[in-house]
Amino acid sequence: MIDLSQADWRKARRSAHNGGCVEIAANLDGVTAVRDSQRPEDGAHVVGRAAFAAFLADVKDGRYDI
Repeated sequence: MIDLSQADWRKARRSAHNGGCVEIAANLDGVTAVRDSQRPEDGAHVVGRAAFAAFLADVKDGRYDI
């Protein structure tokens, strides 16, 4: 299990504009954590930094219908 007690959560830049509230913690060693800022008690998704970077690149390239 990843210890998220030292996570530095920040709101994603675009989440306030569309009603979504996503927070990201990128200060953890080798991983990125993502959670719903309105329900942080529900936990977070934790993925490897390289996998998260690849996901973001795919989003920017329009691979997903978001």
